[in-house]
Amino acid sequence: MAKKTSTATKIGGGFLLLLLIVAMAGFGVEGFGTSARSIGKVGDRDISTDEYARALQEELRALTQQMGQAVTFQQAQMFGLDREVLQQMVMRATLDDEAASRGISVGDGTVQREILAITAFQGLDGSFDRESYRFALQNANLSESDFEEQLRADAARGILQAAVVSGATAPLAQRDLILEFAGERRDFAVLTLGRFDLDTPVPAPTETDLERFHEDNIDRFTLPAGKRLQYAHLTPAMLLDTLDIDEDALREEYDRRASEFQRPERRLVERLVYRDEAAAEAARARLDAGEASFEDLVAERGLELEDTDMGDVTAADLGAAGAEVFALDGAGVAGPVETSLGPALFRVNAILPAQETTFEQARSQLRDELGADMAARVLSQQLDDYEDLLAGGASVADLAAETEMQGGVIDWRDEEDPQGIAANAEFREAARRVQAGDFPEIEILDNGGLFAVELIEELPAEPQPLDAVREEVISAWEEAEIAARLERQAEELQTRLAQGEDFDDLGFAPARFEGLVRTDFLPDLPRDLVSMAFELDPGGTAAMTDGAQLHLVVVEAVSGPDRNDPDVIRLENTIAQQLEQSLAQDVFAYYVTALQNETDVRLNQSVIDAVHAQFQ
Repeated sequence: MAKKTSTATKIGGGFLLLLLIVAMAGFGVEGFGTSARSIGKVGDRDISTDEYARALQEELRALTQQMGQAVTFQQAQMFGLDREVLQQMVMRATLDDEAASRGISVGDGTVQREILAITAFQGLDGSFDRESYRFALQNANLSESDFEEQLRADAARGILQAAVVSGATAPLAQRDLILEFAGERRDFAVLTLGRFDLDTPVPAPTETDLERFHEDNIDRFTLPAGKRLQYAHLTPAMLLDTLDIDEDALREEYDRRASEFQRPERRLVERLVYRDEAAAEAARARLDAGEASFEDLVAERGLELEDTDMGDVTAADLGAAGAEVFALDGAGVAGPVETSLGPALFRVNAILPAQETTFEQARSQLRDELGADMAARVLSQQLDDYEDLLAGGASVADLAAETEMQGGVIDWRDEEDPQGIAANAEFREAARRVQAGDFPEIEILDNGGLFAVELIEELPAEPQPLDAVREEVISAWEEAEIAARLERQAEELQTRLAQGEDFDDLGFAPARFEGLVRTDFLPDLPRDLVSMAFELDPGGTAAMTDGAQLHLVVVEAVSGPDRNDPDVIRLENTIAQQLEQSLAQDVFAYYVTALQNETDVRLNQSVIDAVHAQFQ
């Protein structure tokens, strides 16, 4: 059955936040410079001006969130948002009019239950809070009676909708047809052939072979169109050697990070806690006698090993148990030892020795890290200076000549393996954007560096000569030659299979798969191979090339879905539900259309335009 979203449900999902940011609270009679309280009428039902304005605001906000940026009302109109909202309002009014004419309504008890179910109206104890209720409605410019009438109308529309679609059931023939398709199972064999399965090895290509292949496939060996760019950049690393970092600052940083450079001995420990000392002593005795392993003791307590794992700990982490646990010379069990949780056995699995990095050993690392931070701050302070130079008419080349920035020229093509400055994602994005005549700007690299880029000229696509891509051409020629020979070999195998021979007769041992459905995925095989197998008749064969490999598929058996299989039963239920929902939606849509054709709809365009004007 198609589901109707009630006003209570919609508001309950985030009522307070939603209503607090609604910008329509000021809309009303005077807000539009007109006394009209409705934008039109459907049958005996008015379409409230305020409700239409709030609906527009809500949809405009939703579109803004979807787009990830502010959307003006004019832009929203280009998407048809105003027409869609108006259509929804007309549909609701049509259903309200029909429900009223048929005497469909709900009592106060139903409305009360809807209100009490909205979490936004509940206090800290989960009970209804009248102050929250009053405050939310006040901020939405709604009176309690207006809101409760909306809930009542939603419920009535829901009853009407349920009555209309209650007889929508999935057609049995359609359901079975989809199930037969989705649940069909196939057994098939896959023979994978590669270069070592060829009847004869592929010879080395001649120069003529390479020239012809290079010419016939020149698109594969053509550099894409690109840009010749002038750039200037400066990174924190480039400033390191120019910075004077105080020795006292290095020692202060070393002391601050003492725990990082002076790590005490740690041990990988598991802890098994008992309720009393007697139980812990008995367990230790069984362990020492070889009657039980530590794993056995853990299992007896109804635990998993991971439940006892403490990770790597220091003696201080273990409190009073630390001395005994760390007294072990190697892996073993200590205890029982009294802990805050009770007497416990501790198993040591490994010892991680203490690690101490002296100041002299850490000095270079500290200098690089402090220097990088200092350099980043210097660059941040210089940013305005570089921008002022560009604003004063300096070119990117001038920046490289007159400041600490280093410059150069790069031929950049988007599909090439980026090197140097082009290895930075921020530079590549700027290179894609820059056009002739653009005013150069200082931009920031992910590492805190600065750069600017300027277009010198556009570079056309450039075919590469054979000598420049010889190794690539040789590799591609060999792959194509292997594929062509494998295809000819596969055609011969397919002919022999069609004549009644099988893979055993042919001396091959293919991989076999049983009971696969259309959505199954086979690792290490092309994703489309299963789909290809389902296009074949029983006993049919097909070949698929995959680089320098070829996969020959033979369908060995086809079976329908097993109606007793729990997975098939779930699939059948899902198909039935989706069909019923789709049918219910279609039935209800036809019903609403028929109602609108039979109901008098009168809209006041001047009032609608007045509402729209408030969004300009």
